[in-house]
This record gives sequence, C-alpha cells and structure tokens, in this order.
Amino acid sequence: MELQSQLIADIKSVISEARTKVYRQTNTVLLQMYWDIGRLIVEDEQNGEKRAEYGKAVLKNLAEQLTLEFGKGFDESNLRNMRQFFMSFPKCDALRPELSWTHYRILARVEDEVLRQRYMRECAQNGWNTRTLQRNLDSNYLGRLLNVPENTAETPHPKEFIKDPYIFEFLGLPHQGVSENDVESSLIRHLQQFLMELGKGYAFVARQQRISTETADFFIDLVFYNYILKCFVLIDLKTSKLTHQDIGQMDMYVRLYNDLKKGDDDNPTIGIILCTDNDETIVKYSVLAENERLFAGKYRLYLPSEKELQNLIDDNRVRFELDAKRG
Repeated sequence: MELQSQLIADIKSVISEARTKVYRQTNTVLLQMYWDIGRLIVEDEQNGEKRAEYGKAVLKNLAEQLTLEFGKGFDESNLRNMRQFFMSFPKCDALRPELSWTHYRILARVEDEVLRQRYMRECAQNGWNTRTLQRNLDSNYLGRLLNVPENTAETPHPKEFIKDPYIFEFLGLPHQGVSENDVESSLIRHLQQFLMELGKGYAFVARQQRISTETADFFIDLVFYNYILKCFVLIDLKTSKLTHQDIGQMDMYVRLYNDLKKGDDDNPTIGIILCTDNDETIVKYSVLAENERLFAGKYRLYLPSEKELQNLIDDNRVRFELDAKRG
C-alpha cells in the first residue's frame, strides 16, 4: 500500500511538471506572437502619414480580416493592446515568461517606464496573480516602501522591506471602532494576503508569542522571520495614535528577543509598531530617530483614494528626507 502511494505521488509529480512546462512554452509562444504583431503594427503605423487615420481605419480593417481568418482574439481592442504591449516592452528578451498576457496588459498601463519594469520584476519574483498585481498597482505597493530596493545591493537595507502606510482593506473590517484583537485575529485569518502586503521574504512564526524573564512574562502580537534580511520581525498593533509607551515597549521587546530568541546566525531583530496615526514630535525625539531597526508605520483598514494615498506617501518622504539631513 505504501509503495502504491509513493507510485501515485511520483506520477502526479511528473504530470504536474509536464503541465507546467507545456503552459510556460505555450505562454512564451503567445507572448512572442502578440509582441511581434504589436511590432508590425507600430512599424507600419510609423510609416503612415497620420496616426489618427491609421488607428481608425487600418486597425479596424485589420481586425476584421484577422477575425475572419483566425477567429476570436484579434478584435480592434486586442490589437490596440498588442500595440501598447510592444511600445511598453520594446525589448522582447527582457520579458518574463512567468507572466501571462493578462499580466502584461495590466503592466502596459503603467506610464512610468522605470516603475513598470519594477512592477514586472516584483510580480515575477513573488508570483503575483493578475488580481494581486492590479490590487498592488491600485494601492501603490512599491511607492509605499520606505526605500527603493537596490538590485545591486549585496546586503539589502531593512527600509526596503518596510512600508508606510500599510493597507489592510482585504480584512473587510469597519474603518473605526475595532479593537486591536479584532485586527490581529483578522490578519491571521487572512494570513496569505497579509504576507503579500508585508512584502517579500516574510514567513509567519507566532501570534502572541510569550517571552519570559525571571520577573515577568511578555506577549508579542505577531512575530515573523524574513529569510532575505535573515532576522526576526516583531509587529505590535495599535488602534490609536503612537505614544512614547508604545515605542518603549517595542524597544524592550526587540532587546529581549535579541537576548533570548535570536540565533547566532540571525541578524538583529526588527520591530514595527503599526498604528492608526503617527506623532511627528514623538518620532523625532524618541529612539525611533536613531534606531535603524525600529519603525513606526501607519495602517489603513480601507483602500484610500489616490490623492489621500499620495499625500500619505509624500508626508513620509518629506519626514525621511529631513531625518537624513539631520543624520
């Protein structure tokens, strides 16, 4: 019976691997076809006298002929997508075959070329599906990072893995009147989405982890390990404005964790206090201003409007630029 179970497992593995290869090969061929069609359209368009006339007349005629010959998938709208695909990703060799045509249709709408490439890279590396990609674009996922990731950096900086603000709209909680326990419990129920929002490299360790000393027991809301930074990450949730007591408590948790839990091969622990609002004076004149492994960030239980989100990001950037000048 055990041998039969192993045989079934081995055969399933072979089938799954073969299907994956077939999908990737098919996807690569499709992407190449769409890219080539987009290239031909753009090259022909550039040879024409008026682009507007081209878009109205030639594309429509082209769509009718291709649909008649090859069926669905070549209507005027899709041909425009193929043209935009080529214009957004002019180097075919740089395409990521892990991503689907739908991924690229979404990415092609990102106007900034550098940002478009960053999202393509993050999407491929982290295995985002198309819904996650769209959500992360809508929530300015990369713009909320404290530091832009450096591809050439041998040792990444913790700020490349910390956001402000965090967006927890996937919890479905009311915007106000929730307790810290409500937020914490909901984050655990939606752990996969929470890990995605935290960013790459995070693995869940514990909830309400107890740290005991000779005189007292302490409980940390959420504990993660980041295998890229090679350190533990402690998260303390607050449903109110940041206080000195919150900072002092997290500072103590980090010190205790370094003494009692951190392994010899681990880097120093990171502490993140997530609150509904920061107090700039407290941040400026507390250990947060000097400790590069202690952070206080805001979170929202809803997806802010584009303007509100940009204001939050801009405020953070101004604060970090001033902190850098003081340092």
